[in-house]
Amino acid sequence: MSQNPTTAVFTGRRVLLDSGAAVGPATIYVDAAGKVARIENEHKPENATVDAGDSLVMAGIVDGHVHINQPGRTQWEGVVTASHSAAAGGVTTIVDMPLNCIPSTVTVAAYQQKRESFQQGMWVDVATWGGVVPGNAADLAPMLEAGARGFKCFLCDSGVDEFPPVNEEQLRDAMTELKKKNGLIMFHAEMDTGATADASSNPVEYDTFLHSRPPVMEVKAIDLVVKMCREFAPHVPCHIVHLSAADALPAIRAAKAEGLPLTVETCFHYLTINSEDIPARSTEYKCCPPIRGSENRDRLWEAVLDGTIDFVVSDHSPCTPDLKLHPCCGGASGGLAADAIEGDFVKAWGGIASVGIGLPLLWTEGQKRGLSFQDIVRLVCERTAVHAGLADRKGRIAVGMDADFVIWNPDEVIKITADKLHFRNKLTPYQERVCKGAVCQTVVRGTVVYDATQTADNDSWENGFSREPQGLWLESPIARK
Repeated sequence: MSQNPTTAVFTGRRVLLDSGAAVGPATIYVDAAGKVARIENEHKPENATVDAGDSLVMAGIVDGHVHINQPGRTQWEGVVTASHSAAAGGVTTIVDMPLNCIPSTVTVAAYQQKRESFQQGMWVDVATWGGVVPGNAADLAPMLEAGARGFKCFLCDSGVDEFPPVNEEQLRDAMTELKKKNGLIMFHAEMDTGATADASSNPVEYDTFLHSRPPVMEVKAIDLVVKMCREFAPHVPCHIVHLSAADALPAIRAAKAEGLPLTVETCFHYLTINSEDIPARSTEYKCCPPIRGSENRDRLWEAVLDGTIDFVVSDHSPCTPDLKLHPCCGGASGGLAADAIEGDFVKAWGGIASVGIGLPLLWTEGQKRGLSFQDIVRLVCERTAVHAGLADRKGRIAVGMDADFVIWNPDEVIKITADKLHFRNKLTPYQERVCKGAVCQTVVRGTVVYDATQTADNDSWENGFSREPQGLWLESPIARK
């Protein structure tokens, strides 16, 4: 039990402490360090800082795959808008990706530059991944020591010149260095197979783009990932980011059955959108690997529910509308190049904006498939915290853990509209989507940072957010157990 005095008390009739617990009444006492000091299995509203009543209280969400794009591309996003959006969606920790910022996070100097740029704008806690690129193997151990949670690489073109892909030889060099530190490596698992967009097909039709990124690109890459994972097991844990192709699931299941240290994530968009439903010119739906068909989506859901896929993330990867070649720009008069085709899926930037809206998306679709509250905690809190090396402080409500909570109403119907989106560029495939699940309050280390009831600005609140940012940069030692 904490020796610090209690500074905040949270209580409710429906509290879920972890994925192995039942929903029930509880009162949570928080100390001055923002840690859970003690828990009582009773609803005690008297003198509580927050009485959640019949709303559901669970651990804050840990989103392990977010592109904040700071420093260098803050016209795409930035830490203030990204962390605001996270807080409004019950996300209390985000782990930033090493690319789309400038410089890419591939050296200690770049890591420190990112950390410094974030200091005044974090409404939730933030950590970062480092990157593996050709020639930076010697930088990996120093970045781990500085605080990077692990490393991401690409096996195909990343879309930005400053983050080139690695080949097998370069990958082996990097993993040899990571072996010395048991460092985690993550793979954008697509490899070139010679597939291209059919020049005779209409580029504003989604299928034209979809056929240029066939499932075999992921299958080929994952075969290499499994090979390398086996070669360096058990010393280099391997992770597949944003799995889209269900055709790769047999290889993943076999690798896990073999006992290899392999984990896999998928994203909200792959679980909630079918390619058959994507309208022409709607480039807000474009991402790599692509959203696939309904049968593929069903197979991904099976893998989520049976544990083959370990967890779910946003892969929030926004950009400005002109890079999406989106019709909302108004053609050349709105900033598009004179020769650009509005709604060109082939040439548009790939990435979906969704940080902070994953909870209602997952819950709404998951309910149809038997998803429980415990499953949600497992998929977006506990396992993402373990993945990011934050298992000793995030992902569960327990004594000694950070007092990070989301208080939400699973039964309230909401509509996702532009005025409710807090990331910088509002272009997302989820606009106007009706979901179940409304976030009421978000708590970071015992302090409420988002409150949906705070509709009038005052000295303490602005637009529902606390005036003062409460987030911290996380660079504590890696804890995956």
